[in-house]
Order: sequence, then C-alpha cells, then structure tokens
Amino acid sequence: MANAKSEGAIIRSSETGRARGPQEITLHGRSVAVVLSRDDFDQLASTHQSLVEFIQHSPLYGLEDLILARDKNLTVVAQT
Repeated sequence: MANAKSEGAIIRSSETGRARGPQEITLHGRSVAVVLSRDDFDQLASTHQSLVEFIQHSPLYGLEDLILARDKNLTVVAQT
C-alpha cells in the first residue's frame, strides 16, 4: 500500500512539474530532490556547444592585454 501511495505521489508531482515547473521534494523538512519535466531536463542537460565554442564566446576572448596572475607559492597553509 505504501508503495502505491509513493507511486501516486510521484505521478502527481511529475504532472504538476509539467504544468507549473520543477517540484521540490523534501524529507523531514530538508530538500532532497527536484522533479522536473523531461523538456526542462533535456534543456538543462544538453550542451549545444563545445568547450572551444564556449571559450570563443567569452567576453574575454581575444583580449590582448588580459593579465592573469596566480600565486606560484607551493606552500599550502592549513586553515583552522
């Protein structure tokens, strides 16, 4: 019986997700998952461009005077 109740809740949540957007699932008042439509998932999961294309579309791409500095110190200081 509990399994059928859970399945019913999941179906209702997925139907609501299609109609109203992502639905948050909580357990003991804590967010543990999100149910969203397949269309929303596909949009979030798809990559329409390669890494090279992504970098080429960066507002910093092609800047000749861009200075990137990094700390070359190999000492790691533990934070307490």
